[in-house]
Amino acid sequence: MIVVDTHAVIWLSQAPAQLSAEATRELTGARDSGGLAIADITLREIAWLVSTGRISVHPRLSTYLDFVESLFQVIPISGKIAERSMQFSAAYPRDPADRLIGATAVVHGARLVTKDAPIRRSGEVDCIW
Repeated sequence: MIVVDTHAVIWLSQAPAQLSAEATRELTGARDSGGLAIADITLREIAWLVSTGRISVHPRLSTYLDFVESLFQVIPISGKIAERSMQFSAAYPRDPADRLIGATAVVHGARLVTKDAPIRRSGEVDCIW
């Protein structure tokens, strides 16, 4: 299984050229084996990005979210994920969504597709980019 960060979910569906060659290769392999996942907070992040005008989706948000849910296994927050999200060091981004997404990958023993440099530099999550 591969957990996919919010920006990579959006790029995968709207701007695949934004993804690195390694990320594209890993995402394709995971998709073919049914191993693509997102943290549940990714759906909320997408809704927020659309509602604030930072991104646009067509035809409408609910249809796009349905599409995302059809492509990815949505992993709900659990007690283990919540606890792990609080155990990252100061080097890891403080953003609660970033922490929940990273913790989801760690708890599930998955790699995380992310371009987020602070997450990758922290070395606390096994990242693909």
